[in-house]
Amino acid sequence: MVTGRPAGARTIEELLASARARLVRLTPQDAFRELSGEAVLVDIRPAAQRADEGEVPGSAIIERNHLEWRLDPSCAARLPWVTGYDHRVIVICQEGYTSSLAAAALHDLGLHRATDVAGGFRAWEAAGLPCASASAGTVTLAPGAAPALPPLS
Repeated sequence: MVTGRPAGARTIEELLASARARLVRLTPQDAFRELSGEAVLVDIRPAAQRADEGEVPGSAIIERNHLEWRLDPSCAARLPWVTGYDHRVIVICQEGYTSSLAAAALHDLGLHRATDVAGGFRAWEAAGLPCASASAGTVTLAPGAAPALPPLS
């Protein structure tokens, strides 16, 4: 067990609370409604989770380790549609924890309209919103994102 924390260190609970204080988080239903407008749903889950749990049709797959590079308008590795700082990016992960940290990182890049889905994919699915198997081919893979392949038999 760790007995002392370095000065200035914060717990993950503190980091998460700080990130969420900067966001106007969305319910799965509100996120789904925004997708009929200009919003982009970005799924940051790794391929193995998407293979096991499924995907949201129409989402953009940008795995967490590439997120800032793909969405920073000033980065040469950005996606072609990232042309400025006013995009409505809605981040989704498995349960809504990592997505909060990721959306706050996007705020740090200047993407002030970024947010996340409270409860993540599990809440999305529980709400009866559109889901598809990973093999359905209904998502867009960003460069570097791995396709969600079914487990080997």
